Amino acid sequence: MTTSVPAPRAPAGRVAKPTLSERIRDGLVEAIVSGDLESGERLVETKIAADYGTSQAPVREALRELEGLGLIESRPRRGRHVLPFVEQTLREAYVVRAALEEAATRLALIGGQLPWEALEADVVEMYRSAEGEDLHAMGVASSRFHRRIVQASGNLLLDRAWEGLQIEARTAIALVVAAPDLNRVAVEHADLLEVLRAGDVDRACLHARVHQWAYADLPHDLHGVAHPATTQATPRADARADDRADTPAARSGDHRS
Repeated sequence: MTTSVPAPRAPAGRVAKPTLSERIRDGLVEAIVSGDLESGERLVETKIAADYGTSQAPVREALRELEGLGLIESRPRRGRHVLPFVEQTLREAYVVRAALEEAATRLALIGGQLPWEALEADVVEMYRSAEGEDLHAMGVASSRFHRRIVQASGNLLLDRAWEGLQIEARTAIALVVAAPDLNRVAVEHADLLEVLRAGDVDRACLHARVHQWAYADLPHDLHGVAHPATTQATPRADARADDRADTPAARSGDHRS
């Protein structure tokens, strides 16, 4: 009988600087979503490499990721071209993500395996990112926070399905499309952590689902009553935005750069 080895957990602490391929990916994502790169426009590896002052290897890696996300396509003898950006694809990904993270939250709380200190460190990093208006760092810290919960579920198939959504890249897209207030994003995660700590499984699962559904632009509430679309991921974010003194970051005293 073989023993499965758990996936390594991301370390707590400051977010590392983006790799060159991540910088290229995020730059192209922003250009596609904003319309600076139009549908049908050809993407030439050598030109992109020259623009970033690099070799073609990181460009190729970034383009492969964008192709997997459905933002570009590659055709034999025609090269890579920009596809029309369809927000519905992003919404569908967040619907799936909401279901996966709701299940992960339930399993992680029942199993008692959540890494509380690491989750709090991620929230602190989100406040730093908001203060510095660092969109990339916010996306990385947010993805890392949610990855810890998914890994704590102990369900390998759920973990693989979640990773298959290309979380970092889709988070980068969502942050560009939704353009949320970054401090509010940090507050939302602080709220979610507080609910997780309270240990009420059903309430935590609802919170986890709502947190993702907001980015899917779905009308919802506890009783199925429609609400206006919003980038606010938790019902209490407005109140908490004015009460940062009660957040894990504020209590640590070091969320400012």
